[in-house]
Amino acid sequence: MSRANSEGITDTSNSQDDNNVEGMQSRQHEPSTTNAHSQQSMAQAASVEARQRRRIAQLEEKLEALESGRAVKEKQANYFMAQGRAIRRVVTLFDNIEDLVAENDRRHGDDNEDHTLDQDRLLIGYITLTTTLPWIARKASDMEYDEYTHMLKLLQQGADSARGDDTSKLKALVAEWVNQEFKPDSALDSDDKHTRGFSNNAVRAGIRDRSEGFVVTDLSFPTYLYDKYAANPDDLEEGLFKGKILVQGYKAVFTSPSSAKDVEGDGDGADIIQNNRRARKSFIGLQGVKVKKHVAQIINMRKVTPRSIAYIACLVRFSLSSITSWRSVDGDFDYVQFWCTIVDFFERPPGRDARCRVERLLEWWSRKVFGRNHRSGLSEAAKANMSVNALAKQRAQRADAAFDSA
Repeated sequence: MSRANSEGITDTSNSQDDNNVEGMQSRQHEPSTTNAHSQQSMAQAASVEARQRRRIAQLEEKLEALESGRAVKEKQANYFMAQGRAIRRVVTLFDNIEDLVAENDRRHGDDNEDHTLDQDRLLIGYITLTTTLPWIARKASDMEYDEYTHMLKLLQQGADSARGDDTSKLKALVAEWVNQEFKPDSALDSDDKHTRGFSNNAVRAGIRDRSEGFVVTDLSFPTYLYDKYAANPDDLEEGLFKGKILVQGYKAVFTSPSSAKDVEGDGDGADIIQNNRRARKSFIGLQGVKVKKHVAQIINMRKVTPRSIAYIACLVRFSLSSITSWRSVDGDFDYVQFWCTIVDFFERPPGRDARCRVERLLEWWSRKVFGRNHRSGLSEAAKANMSVNALAKQRAQRADAAFDSA
């Protein structure tokens, strides 16, 4: 009995010992299992974080590429719009660029020598366009059609934007010049155009034709186009396109408003081009300081051109009028026809003598606006007749004569 109990006790003790051992073993394995799970979780977290970093890096690369591409497109768009600002000023005030290009393309496939005046004007406009923007033909040939049409749209936007800026500029300046020149009883308001037009005696005197009571149409040469604002009925070409306000308007747009204050004399003043060249040099070495270029410098313009005169004539006439927004027709006055009339006066003279007078007039304009520095504009014949070249030619002739007589 006692043995059995003893054995029983012994058996129970042995069983408890076994359970204790297993418990101890189990508790010994628990930390290692926990560590394993912890390490696995950390590895998974690190993997997720690594994937997220790679994804962020990929997205940043894509964003950088998109921003870079957008920056390139914006830069190109700004360039086209900036270049387009010359078109209304020196190429054409009203025609679309597509019309100029279409006329040039038509001429290449057309053997017919009979062309209308409007077609000839478009072709000259295309030639002027490619001279003013020499890169445009090459750029157009390298582009897809959609890119090409987008470029033309941007050029057109820049052109119209420049015209808007110029009309706003002259709106105030012309009022100031009229007040100074004519001292009207009712001074022109620089901001309000309702005081202008035929309601103002001084302005009416400037925009009417040479005759009292004459209906002002696009067939009229307003008196502001004439020197001293007066025309000679027996010689209507005398003094035409030499009006002081016309010259002031030209200089204000192409060489700066401050230069418009000096329009007296016959181009004997300081040279505009040389002055700006000196101004740029004076700023060399000064960081962060830029010399603002005027319009003529930006488009590399060194001579006054017929179409730029026609452009200013239209803008001055608009500035003198009472209409508040730009339009092609103002009552009886058609700006399109007025622009064409002035362009044709210069580009289609009726004969040799008329062409010589036009050339002298343009030379007068170039001296007025840019001064006398026009070495680049000298013809080869003129250069050959100058004393340095003439002397070289004479010396060569004498040397040849001496060799032949020896």
